[in-house]
This record gives sequence, structure tokens and C-alpha cells, in this order.
Amino acid sequence: MLKCFIVGNLTKDPDLRSTREGTAVCTFTVACNRRNKGAQAGQDADFVRVTVWRTLAENCRQYLTKGKKISAVGTMELGKYTDGNGNEHYYLDMTADDVEFLTPRNEAPAAPAQKVDQQSGMVQVDADDELPF
Repeated sequence: MLKCFIVGNLTKDPDLRSTREGTAVCTFTVACNRRNKGAQAGQDADFVRVTVWRTLAENCRQYLTKGKKISAVGTMELGKYTDGNGNEHYYLDMTADDVEFLTPRNEAPAAPAQKVDQQSGMVQVDADDELPF
């Protein structure tokens, strides 16, 4: 069994469609940072096309927009195509079973004492009374 876990940001708004039978299917692309070591130190990004089905597809279309951070778990496939010049290109496709929305909702303002890590997008919480639950 092949299960993969990715974390990244949406490159554009999700696209929601339906099959002939009326089943909702949503696709979006996630940019995932990859850290390089050695002579090519820095960060590159890999782009993974994610497909989700049914209720999860409808929720992703409703709540996700370009730039939002998500995590997804699912199966991964490597695809290949040849362009008009004869060059081969590879791409990653994921069919996700689970998608977590990691960017806080716009309606919930951050408390002044919270600090957001610009690289990870995570909120640093210093005391138990600052927890949102």
C-alpha cells in the first residue's frame, strides 16, 4: 500500500466538477517546499495535483482558495507526457482520502499575543489560556 502525506499551499482556486452520475470531484494543485542541501542550498517547490471526491470535494471548493495551506493524505501516482518538441515531462497526482485545512479562517482574528511563523504559517502559542479550544 502506498500512502503519502503532503503539506503546502494552493496555487489557484479549486476546480469543482461532477461526473455524469452526479458525483462531485474537485482538483487543485499544491506547491510543496523541498529543502536542498549542499551546493544548491535553498528551497524549491514540487507541484502536486490533488483530486478529492464527493463531500470532501464540495468542502474543498467551498472553503479553499489560492494561497491557503493544507495537508493531504492519499495515494500518489507519477505520470509522464511528451510535449510537442519531444521532451518528456513528469508530474505527480494524488488522490486524497483526507484534507486538513491549515490556514485559520478569516473570521477568527488572531489574538495580539500570537506570533505567526512566516515560513511554516503555524501560530506560536505561549500559554494554555491562548489555546482556541
